[in-house]
Amino acid sequence: MCGIVGYIGARDAADVVYEGLKRLEYRGYDSAGIAVLEQNGRIAIRRDVGKLNNLGGLLAQSPLGGEIGIGHTRWATHGEPSQRNAHPHIGMNGRVVVVHNGIVENFLPLREELLAEGINFESETDTEVIVQLIERYLESGLPFETAVRQTLMQLEGANAVVVMSVDQPDQLICARLGNAGGITLGVGQDEMFVASDIPAILEYTRSMVFLENRQLAVVTRHGYQVTDLAGNPIKPKIHQINWDPVSAVKGEFKHFMEKEIHDQPQALIDTMRGRVNFEQGTISLPEMNLTADLVNALNKIVIVACGTSYYAGLIGKFMIESLARIPVEVEYGSEFRYYDPILDEKTAVLAITQSGETADTLVACDQAKAKGATLWSIVNVIGSQAMRMSDGYIAMQAGPEIGVASTKAFITSLADLYMLGCALGQLRGTIQPQKMRQLVDDLAHIPNLAGQLLEDEAVYENLASVFHNAQDFLFLGRGINYPIALEGALKLKEISYIHAEGYPAGEMKHGPIALIDETMPVVALATNDRLYEKMVSNIQQAKTRGGVVLAVATQGNEAIRREADYVIEVPETSELLQSILNTIPMQLLSLHIAVWRGCDVDQPRNLAKSVTVE
Repeated sequence: MCGIVGYIGARDAADVVYEGLKRLEYRGYDSAGIAVLEQNGRIAIRRDVGKLNNLGGLLAQSPLGGEIGIGHTRWATHGEPSQRNAHPHIGMNGRVVVVHNGIVENFLPLREELLAEGINFESETDTEVIVQLIERYLESGLPFETAVRQTLMQLEGANAVVVMSVDQPDQLICARLGNAGGITLGVGQDEMFVASDIPAILEYTRSMVFLENRQLAVVTRHGYQVTDLAGNPIKPKIHQINWDPVSAVKGEFKHFMEKEIHDQPQALIDTMRGRVNFEQGTISLPEMNLTADLVNALNKIVIVACGTSYYAGLIGKFMIESLARIPVEVEYGSEFRYYDPILDEKTAVLAITQSGETADTLVACDQAKAKGATLWSIVNVIGSQAMRMSDGYIAMQAGPEIGVASTKAFITSLADLYMLGCALGQLRGTIQPQKMRQLVDDLAHIPNLAGQLLEDEAVYENLASVFHNAQDFLFLGRGINYPIALEGALKLKEISYIHAEGYPAGEMKHGPIALIDETMPVVALATNDRLYEKMVSNIQQAKTRGGVVLAVATQGNEAIRREADYVIEVPETSELLQSILNTIPMQLLSLHIAVWRGCDVDQPRNLAKSVTVE
């Protein structure tokens, strides 16, 4: 995750920003930089690839001096890790400098427009579009704040931005669009701080303001003004953060699970970093060590996993078979270890494990190696056993997951499986370039769409007030949504202790329909896809038996409201990626029901984060 730090006050800005960036090193990065508005009225920048020590060396050789500055640790999305692609980025005329987290989804047409006007670009990043747009508006005579607002209104996607200008040497302007990581204001005495995460500035202040979606703050050393993008004033709440590390990491959230659900748009961006070329419309997974010869020689792929990761594997089967046309089997690691699976050198075994240390999954990995199969893994913990023993791997890059019930590790593993399917399809020739371009474009929109689902949790609080006393739940889905039904049921069981079953909706008449009555809520995943009409039929069958139906449906589908008692709307995307978006309502519903029931959301009884024994 990229890190942002900003400062304005009487201290040395470069020192404050550098120390703040050091506290964000845990987020991961491949380059770093700092910009300071110096006493001569010019913006000076130091940036380098690699660890912060490299940037520290530059600062020691050539110090920066000034009382207002911004800094950034970057994890590459657009453009390889390099000095010229590192943040901060400065405009062509040297008037504006910016740091940025997120993806500017429409950066290609914006850049083409600017290039046509004769504006030169110094980097390959989407970020530079932002600073060049702001400078263009300044050159037309607009004030700094207006130029920033006009630029932000043109950006598509989830983005967090901090801007500094020689035109307004006493201001920082920062904004949050969607959920591409947070923007936190630290309120000091005649000084102000800006950060993407609380630990960066906790040394200086405990008074924090968190920007919400489509909010902008003008920050001076004496305070701040928050408005929406149209300029309407907003009076945000000031949060007092305890000094203990646990509260600092949780930030504005009461539970780690809640925070980690809200981390998911950023986690999706992070898992794409270095892998998706949004400009060329290609996907590369360098750590997988894939070759055309290896991939074309495969007869099948066997996915092994446990718990939530097993459900991710079921979705991966849909993705890989659809995109790469390779047969896929999905097995529980705990069962796989006790039979003699048919594996050989034409088989790839893919282990999915957040910790990389799940005992049953590791035994399955040993079996794969012993039988000569190619071993791959999708893991979150760098350097874990599963990663070390694999012939190729994909790191989820989701960051630490503290809540026992997996959220962002599940979401990122789905994105990783989608990217794997695309990469395999590229090598096998099952995906043509034009189709690949569309697959990448669809993926680029997912973080922002996921962020939209997190904007209003009142709907889930209301549903929890209705359903928290239920003793049983039935979750129904078809096709790629069936595993999401399984995951929804598991989440509810894990953290609220309510009995729940996930079932393929087409199997209702083969048993489960006998359970349905007015006391058993039915959650039906009925988003727009090839099986939508079938799902409507299943909803009608449940209603006929007196069931109370909660439908997860595509935004704008008014017809579903005539069929279901309650509706959760989700944005529409491609069928393969819809599973990622449909997961988030399952998580939020379970979270709010568990809170209503007074359960320990982060540490459910009898469960551990990583199952390292049989």
